[in-house]
Amino acid sequence: MPNASGTVAIALTVNGKLHKLALDPRTTLLEALRDDLGLTGTKFGCGLGHCGACTVLVDGRRIVSCLTLAVMNQDRAITTIEGLADGHDLHPVQQAFVEHDAFQCGYCTPGQIMSAVGLFEEGKAGSAAAIREGMSGNLCRCGAYSNIVDAVRQAAGGEVAR
Repeated sequence: MPNASGTVAIALTVNGKLHKLALDPRTTLLEALRDDLGLTGTKFGCGLGHCGACTVLVDGRRIVSCLTLAVMNQDRAITTIEGLADGHDLHPVQQAFVEHDAFQCGYCTPGQIMSAVGLFEEGKAGSAAAIREGMSGNLCRCGAYSNIVDAVRQAAGGEVAR
């Protein structure tokens, strides 16, 4: 229930760290991540859940953070693009994106990478067709799709067609 100032006290666990916040109850998870926690790797794209730029993992599952309220994600493990690397060691998906030049402008890249990591968590990163289907909610305006599929296949340990 909102207090006199119209905010609610919540606690979010993001990238393994607990954050206590006072937010308007209508604050989306995307807004909390970017505006309140300064984690700007998660991007605002369409605001309608169609483009995937705001994809993060919640308890290992992919969600579009623009369509979920921050208060709905208490007591859950939230992972953003900032939480994937281990110091200077990139996550295998991040490394594969670099090796396959799977980005051009880079705007969609964090959401693409988070979606690909989610595919692994869900056990759905098999064939190129399965990867394309699983990544279909993430749009790339630059058209780096074939490189993205190659990067995801490499990270999944699959053969990459050239």
